[in-house]
Amino acid sequence: MKIDTKKLGRISALVIGVMLLGIIVMTSFYHTTEDQYAVVTTLGKPALVEHSGLHFKLPLIQRKTIISKNIRGIPIGYDAAGESIESESVMITRDYNFVDVDFYVEWKVTDPVKYLYASADPENILKMITQSYIRDTIGLYGVDSVITTGKSEIQASIKSKIADRIEKEDLGIALVNITMQDAEPPTTEVQNAFKAVETAKQGAETATNNADKYKNQVIPGAQATADEAVQKAEAYKQAKINEANAQAQRFNDLYTEYARYPEITRQRLFFETMGDILPDIRVIIKSQGDDIHTYMPVDILGGTQTVTGEEAAQ
Repeated sequence: MKIDTKKLGRISALVIGVMLLGIIVMTSFYHTTEDQYAVVTTLGKPALVEHSGLHFKLPLIQRKTIISKNIRGIPIGYDAAGESIESESVMITRDYNFVDVDFYVEWKVTDPVKYLYASADPENILKMITQSYIRDTIGLYGVDSVITTGKSEIQASIKSKIADRIEKEDLGIALVNITMQDAEPPTTEVQNAFKAVETAKQGAETATNNADKYKNQVIPGAQATADEAVQKAEAYKQAKINEANAQAQRFNDLYTEYARYPEITRQRLFFETMGDILPDIRVIIKSQGDDIHTYMPVDILGGTQTVTGEEAAQ
């Protein structure tokens, strides 16, 4: 049987053409989700496609790269399996102690075009920048602060430095957060010493809290006592002021009477003074022109009595 090579060739070409057409059609469409960017290059010139859905690109002329919008992480001081990397984690503190510290860096892509074309490996650049600032910052603190009380301050300082540097580098990425994980001395002896320090600090905090509690209980009572004493002092002061004002007014009244009737006022003051000194004496006032005498007690307000000379002599 003779095979028609021409016909076979035409069929093969047709099949290959259909297959190539199918490949071209299939590679001309792509799909993106809400958490993805698409960067499409046309003859090497990039353009950003941000909205999700089905998209078309020119075959052989345009190429697309899908970039995730999700937050990514970089462990520093340990690997993905959780094994420690001492070359990254062991650092020296301001007081020349060694400390083993792990960090976790969270970052995301903010500009996919710059992320792809502004640098060869932006993630590795971020990691190197982060390691540099971590060591610089840890070196500004004592080992006690790094392990116990200074973690929040250290994290905030490192985060601020990295964010500023990444913005200047313009890599198309942004730092989301950096977390200081485990921080501990590299030897068992030093670990035990720091545990003892931490226990002592907790004891000091407990004592301080108890002292504050006692202060809060005692101060209100002392304040109430002080307020009561102040009120009594104010009342005593006002009473003395009122008494002094009354005496001054009485003196002014006496002076007015004295100005009008000096002799009578003088005698009255004399009798009142004698009455204060000798309250039981009798004051005899002898009238002129007859044999009648008038006597009265020193208490002027008690009234007077009139008696004869014989009664007065008695």
